Amino acid sequence: MTVLLVDAANVVGARPDGWWRDRAGATARLLDRLAAPLTDDDVPGLDEVVVVVEGAARDVPAPDGVRLVRAPGSGDDALVAEAAALAAAGRAVLAVTADRGLRGRLPAQAQVRGPGWLLGVLDRMAGNRPG
Repeated sequence: MTVLLVDAANVVGARPDGWWRDRAGATARLLDRLAAPLTDDDVPGLDEVVVVVEGAARDVPAPDGVRLVRAPGSGDDALVAEAAALAAAGRAVLAVTADRGLRGRLPAQAQVRGPGWLLGVLDRMAGNRPG
């Protein structure tokens, strides 16, 4: 089974929609979108959604169906540690980030997609066009 592991700050920052005025609010909106069930067509074998939150967004509430990793410091470090723990437990990891440095720190078996891919999936689910 596959864990979708999301770098919230990176995904939120992928669209210039005013997120910088309210990082916690923008993260909460992303989490609400991620709480909607993803289909097997979107992420084959998906059985868990894990989102790493940091900084001003660290205290946002977790919606049902989404597990939060609340980074006490670096969100990148927390995401790498979570990916390593999941991989060590034999879980398939699909990480979502555009951060090249972070991608290079993930376990070799982790798959990686960019924020545009995830936002496209969420937009299709909502019947919206990207924008």
